[in-house]
Amino acid sequence: MKHVVAIYPGSFDPPTNGHLDLIQRGAKIFDELVVAILCNTEKTALFTVDERMQMLRECCAPWTNVRVESFNGLMVDFARQCGAQAVLRGIRAVSDYEYELQMAWMNRKLDPTLETVFMMPAGAYSYLSSRLVREIATLGGSLNGLLPPSVEAQLRTRVSVSAAGSK
Repeated sequence: MKHVVAIYPGSFDPPTNGHLDLIQRGAKIFDELVVAILCNTEKTALFTVDERMQMLRECCAPWTNVRVESFNGLMVDFARQCGAQAVLRGIRAVSDYEYELQMAWMNRKLDPTLETVFMMPAGAYSYLSSRLVREIATLGGSLNGLLPPSVEAQLRTRVSVSAAGSK
C-alpha cells in the first residue's frame, strides 16, 4: 500500500482555526501531512518563523501524522525533499481559486508528479484569514472563535507590545 505524504504550505502568521480545520481534515486523508511554513522575505511577518513553528507544533500535537517544518525557496523543491506527492490548499472564495489555480498549474509545470488537492474550509471559517485576524487584534476587536486560545494570547501580547512601542 502506498504511503501518501502531503504538504500544506503557508505563512500561518498567525495560525487560525481555519488553518487548523484544514490540518485536521487533511490529517484524515493523508498518511502524513507536513505543515510547511514559508520563510517569505517579501512579507513583513508579525511572528518569526520559529514562533509560528512553536505555535503550530502546539496546536497540531493531537495529530500524530502531522509535523511542522519551515522552508525557503520553491515549494516544489521542498515537496520533493519531504517525499510529498500532494499539496493541500484551502479555497475560501473565487478569488482564492483563481490564484491557487495559477499556482497549481505552475507547480505542475515545475513538477508534474506533484498533485494539488483543494479543500474548502468549514463554513464557520470561510471568511477567515490571518491578515484579517491581525487587523482585528490591532484594532482591539474580539477574536472569539477565530484562533486557538494560546495563539490568541500570543497575538494579543504581540499587538499590545507593538502598539506600546509605536506611541
